[in-house]
Amino acid sequence: MQSPLPKRNAALIGEPHSIHRVYAQGRREILAAKTELFPQIVTRDNLESLLPQLQNTEVFFSTWGMLALSAQQLQALPKLRAVFYAAGTVQYFARPFLERGIVVMSAWAANAVPVAQWTTAQILLANKGYWRNAREFKATRAKAHSFRGCGNFGATVALLGAGQIGRLVVDLLRPFDLKICVFDPFLSDEAASAMGVEKVELLEAFARGDVVSNHIANLPATVGMLRREHFAAMKPNATFINTGRGATLVESELIETLQKRSDLTALLDVTYPEPPPENSPLWELPNAHLTSHIAGSIGDEVVRMADYALEEFERWQNAEPLRYAVSPEMLETMA
Repeated sequence: MQSPLPKRNAALIGEPHSIHRVYAQGRREILAAKTELFPQIVTRDNLESLLPQLQNTEVFFSTWGMLALSAQQLQALPKLRAVFYAAGTVQYFARPFLERGIVVMSAWAANAVPVAQWTTAQILLANKGYWRNAREFKATRAKAHSFRGCGNFGATVALLGAGQIGRLVVDLLRPFDLKICVFDPFLSDEAASAMGVEKVELLEAFARGDVVSNHIANLPATVGMLRREHFAAMKPNATFINTGRGATLVESELIETLQKRSDLTALLDVTYPEPPPENSPLWELPNAHLTSHIAGSIGDEVVRMADYALEEFERWQNAEPLRYAVSPEMLETMA
């Protein structure tokens, strides 16, 4: 009979409010049962005083609010082997860990699930002309004068970015008889074929999509990538969806296009900055619809990220390949 694996020394580290939210519904108790869990949450305020007690810690669990540790602090944690981050981007803290050979896992795939679900719902409604129809029907009270969309049979959806979210959207859209084209310079022709999508250039994606949905990673190279020429190329009555980041587009040029073309609709869950300035025309434009960054994990959806972290910990402890480990190379293209 195989003896059980020894329990690893673990600690929760980061902002307590976020940890309580994410490691909820019994997840913290599961973690405590699977590890020798340090009794306190390690925070910015108590880290230095707790370092002597954390010398044998092998695993950190965290979420939004993870601390960016200095080289000196990491030297005081000689047995640390892995960080399981129940949230998305690790850009601001991961490099020093990776440079020391410490595994870093991100639950970005868990956060991608609600974004993909939200995007899919918006695409299906957009092709029915929902937002414009609701506005015009309320104004005219006449069915004959209310816009109707192209519907979802044979419509073209253009996705910008084929990362985790973009791929999930493709999967969720499969039952709806849509044509899907994708812009992503890192997507190979073979991968596009395997996904059942057509690979296109950026301007073509805007020109062909009845809906254009932005999932481009927020990186220095992508800031201001989407400009006037792209928005102006959109088909009559098309919809632009942004759940990526507001900085990937030139917002003033989107606004100009929406002002000139009342047939277009913009569904913006993200802006730059968030929220838009008080004097931004986005607040008043009838064809711009703003939501307060709700596409990602909210409410009980955040607990899914703790599940991903716990599942990855099990794989790591059993010396199995991790599904969501982050490499230094990945940091070059991750948001």
